[in-house]
Amino acid sequence: MAKQKIVPCLWFDKEAVEAAEFYTLVFNDAKIIHKSIIRNTPSGDCDIVGFQIMGYNFMAISAGPLFKTNPSISFHIKCKSVDEVDKIWAMLSTQGKIMMELGEYPFSKRYGWVEDKYGVSWQVIYMEGNFKQRIMPALMFTKDLSGKAQDAISFYESVFPESKSHVFMRYAKGEEPDKEGTVKYAQLILAGQEFGVMDSAHAHKFKFNEAVSLMVNCNDQKEIDYFWNKLSAVAEFEQCGWVRDKFGVYWQIMPENMAELMGKNPDKTTPAMLNMKKIIIADLIQAGEEK
Repeated sequence: MAKQKIVPCLWFDKEAVEAAEFYTLVFNDAKIIHKSIIRNTPSGDCDIVGFQIMGYNFMAISAGPLFKTNPSISFHIKCKSVDEVDKIWAMLSTQGKIMMELGEYPFSKRYGWVEDKYGVSWQVIYMEGNFKQRIMPALMFTKDLSGKAQDAISFYESVFPESKSHVFMRYAKGEEPDKEGTVKYAQLILAGQEFGVMDSAHAHKFKFNEAVSLMVNCNDQKEIDYFWNKLSAVAEFEQCGWVRDKFGVYWQIMPENMAELMGKNPDKTTPAMLNMKKIIIADLIQAGEEK
């Protein structure tokens, strides 16, 4: 997989490092990339941890109990064997919550959907073939957003380069409560990365929230400005590089060297960042040079 432009970020109360370390035990090909602490935020001292699973990068933050992960954004794990499915499932399901039982389905001879003990949602599936991207975020449009997946696909394709989509299945007549013609399952490629997209009109109690956001690593201020202007749809949610788009999905629009910018003089860069809505690279550089 090429350089990862979009990185999922998981919000925890206090368990970011613990969860990341747990995932390195669950998956054979997983590692912690970096750890840091942002001090004196409104949530106190926040752990930041970057980790990688099967070549796919994640971020996690411990920033208090404000938000809880839910299945509106889950992560598909494409496994090379039934045994691999069973091993991963056994660990993720321990103290977790079963969404769909592990078993044989029309689309796979071994599949299950589970929330792990930290509340992160995983779909573990056996698939034949070779995959450049073995972990894939999947967006489920629920409640008042159900039926809007097609519009979201078109919108995200217009925003991100190297984008394309394919709707594999649409709901048919008789599959109520889902409306005929809405998206049952689609593949969306954004910036060369694979995402799953689906509608669900069932009586779910969840929808998109801040607990799973998508961080866009930007090359420079021009790119930050571009994605900020394209994705931010609700001004009151703009804070510290975070935006909410018109479909309720949360994004973080960040310079790709954010850790370097923040690390030069944290006593100055942290307050500067906390006072920003859109990240201004020049202002972070200036803060980092203050005495």
